[in-house]
Amino acid sequence: MIRDLEPRAKFRAPATEAAIRSCERSLGARLDEDLVALLLETNGVVGEFGLGLIWPIERIAADNITFRTTPDFADLYMPFDPLVFFADDGGGDQFAFVQRDRRKDVFVWDHENDSRTWVAPHLDRYLTWWLDGTITL
Repeated sequence: MIRDLEPRAKFRAPATEAAIRSCERSLGARLDEDLVALLLETNGVVGEFGLGLIWPIERIAADNITFRTTPDFADLYMPFDPLVFFADDGGGDQFAFVQRDRRKDVFVWDHENDSRTWVAPHLDRYLTWWLDGTITL
């Protein structure tokens, strides 16, 4: 599906179950099942111009931990604990699932105004809409 929408996409070797479980332990929650299935096929997808369509599991863990534990962020932004970032737009905004209520919906976090806006009902639609230009930021 991704290759049909973005022929220049680059795919990585699959993530391991151990790496996914390690990430989930570090975040204190299970990842979206569709995201896990994709990561088991390819540990991240890079689009045109290096765009992080889907981050590798290592970046998912590292970036989410950074956002949750950086002291300065607590003064600047609403809490990041409910979010699991998994991709970015290349300009500072990031795509995320809300982990607390196990929603499949994808939201975008705007780094300039700290808004969290719904963009897609699930991962496949996020990828389709992002790559076909339906999602605009």
